[in-house]
Amino acid sequence: MSKRYPLPDLADLPEDIVERILEVQTKSGFVPNVFLAFARRPAEWRAFFAYHDAIMLREETGLTKGDREMIVTTISAANKCLYCVVAHGAILRIYEKKPTVADQVATNYRIADITPRQRAMLDFASTVNTRSHEICDDDFTALHAHGFTDEDAWDITAITAFFGLSNRMASVTGIMPNPEFYTMGRVPRT
Repeated sequence: MSKRYPLPDLADLPEDIVERILEVQTKSGFVPNVFLAFARRPAEWRAFFAYHDAIMLREETGLTKGDREMIVTTISAANKCLYCVVAHGAILRIYEKKPTVADQVATNYRIADITPRQRAMLDFASTVNTRSHEICDDDFTALHAHGFTDEDAWDITAITAFFGLSNRMASVTGIMPNPEFYTMGRVPRT
């Protein structure tokens, strides 16, 4: 559901986009609203999801899937993006196997039940999100102290920057979270 822009009908979308949307529906049991909302502009949809997949599904990284979703949830909360906090918070709960972690990091990651390594990662991401021009060698040193590499810092930066875009698009277009996201990782899947 999008408050400002009508969602396109699947029958009106290019075949490659419909195929991907149906794959997601088969896997999750529903179609996340962002997939339909962005599909109104197929070229942008393809570019958006290609970059999403490149950074979020990348295997050669020191970041776990949970780390990546933790960055998204934290940054989305700072950017006040309801859709991304709810949707990625659900995925975070599943990856971390902690039903409270998404609420904690969305509210205040500094006091959340996360590791010092994750806190350092989120400190870096938060600086990138709001004051990227202030990033300096000391920020990299803090990451290195927790075992992160410069490539991991690139990944944290890419995820943060990409979801800055995503947050703004979701908020301005009025994309609302699917009801299914609210119980994911909290209630056993049926």
